[in-house]
Amino acid sequence: MVLGHSHRKTSSASARSSTDEARVDSEPGEDETVVSSEQGNVLTHIISQLRPGADLSRVTLPTFILEPRSMLERITNFMAHPETLLPMPDIDDPIQRFVAVTKFYLSGWHIKPPGVKKPLNPILGETFTGYWDYEDGTRGYYISEQTSHHPPKSSYFFMAPDHNIRIDGTLKPRSKFLGNSVGSFMEGIAVMRFLERGERYFITQPNMYARGILFGKMKYELGDHALVKCPESGLEADVEFKVKGWMGGTYNAIGGYIKESATGKQLFELSGFWHEKMYIKDLATGKKELFFDASTAKPSLPKSRPINEQGPRESQRLWQPTVQAIKKADQRTATDEKSRVEDEQRREAAERGEEAWKPKLFKEVPAGDEEKLDWIIDAEVDHTRPVEEQVKQILSIASILPGQQWGEMAEDVQLPSQQGKPLPPKSPEQGQAQQAGGGDLIDFGQNDQSAQQGTQGGAGTKDLESSMGGMSLGRGNPVRRQDSMGQEDTFIDAES
Repeated sequence: MVLGHSHRKTSSASARSSTDEARVDSEPGEDETVVSSEQGNVLTHIISQLRPGADLSRVTLPTFILEPRSMLERITNFMAHPETLLPMPDIDDPIQRFVAVTKFYLSGWHIKPPGVKKPLNPILGETFTGYWDYEDGTRGYYISEQTSHHPPKSSYFFMAPDHNIRIDGTLKPRSKFLGNSVGSFMEGIAVMRFLERGERYFITQPNMYARGILFGKMKYELGDHALVKCPESGLEADVEFKVKGWMGGTYNAIGGYIKESATGKQLFELSGFWHEKMYIKDLATGKKELFFDASTAKPSLPKSRPINEQGPRESQRLWQPTVQAIKKADQRTATDEKSRVEDEQRREAAERGEEAWKPKLFKEVPAGDEEKLDWIIDAEVDHTRPVEEQVKQILSIASILPGQQWGEMAEDVQLPSQQGKPLPPKSPEQGQAQQAGGGDLIDFGQNDQSAQQGTQGGAGTKDLESSMGGMSLGRGNPVRRQDSMGQEDTFIDAES
């Protein structure tokens, strides 16, 4: 599940050293990736140029740790439980309606692949559209676009016209190297609207952590506080996603309260585990009951048009060769195909020069309390019109349903190679960086930095090797890694 956040309180359990010493845990779970001792560390030689606290503004992960879909598609986890989504606007009591929104918010976090996986970073101008066919015969529609690459911003629009629900959001992930962890801090917000009631729900999300990236087990955790707030009803939910402490605690726990924003009066208490059973307690009556059982919930993922009807910048077509290779565990082909897409993006950036990028489907949000959305769909969908007319308005924004062709091969949607354009020449600095660092599996922007910064990075390598007891950071060797399902991946640098 992916939304966004504007500000954050840190979980009390998450206060830990930036070097994140390895923990000793029991059997690996579905959120873990196991590295055997003889296999060594798979990421050390990539992040060795970094120091704890470094901002990872340009992250390209090795293909064996990638989820086989784009971030634009992964955002749809947010809308993947229609049984919690669709009934909300029909609840008349404002407090119970807010409780239902909180339940909906908590229902999607369990949707993820096994182990520690990160979705593909969308390229600038990449789009993904999809739709849901609901059991009551209605539909939901989703449109998204990568509106910025550095810093990354993924903007999206969702609407279920029959149910008077609309969601606008922009996700702005910001990653940091924390020693033995990488933290993904999800900035941005989502605004969910119940159109007939004139209510808005401002929604943020927890931070995400990949623990044990240098040594020990790789572990996925959600951490810190997230908020759901409705200014019209004066209610808010403060949910803490608790990370495991050093000396105690457990993984995947949540806690929090639904309360009145103005007075701070707590109305309900939340508890449980985001991947299993969650509970709600009415503080007025003391009654505690099951809120949502993620362990038995079945998500409804969106449908999309066939690949042959999609344009060259649509996620599934753009990344199809990479995704196919990832699913086959063909890491060399996956790396080559992923690099090909990224080279196209660099080529476009070189051609643009100083010219600002303008999204095709989204426009800048005007000043006001929703300005942290940054971008909003560049179209008018009038919820006061009949549903059939609203659907026509939505489908005129972008192709969503099967049979809707993406249009002619216009240059503004073609990739540079489809226009017959050559790769831009590399600068001397880039050439040297490629020779020195061409085997890097993660691009942290280190090859774009000055020679002086590169020298500092070299010192960081020695520091990290020293702190890890002399572990070799050599390049070019096959690396085997066992995932939480007991299967092995073998990764070889593209340069080896």
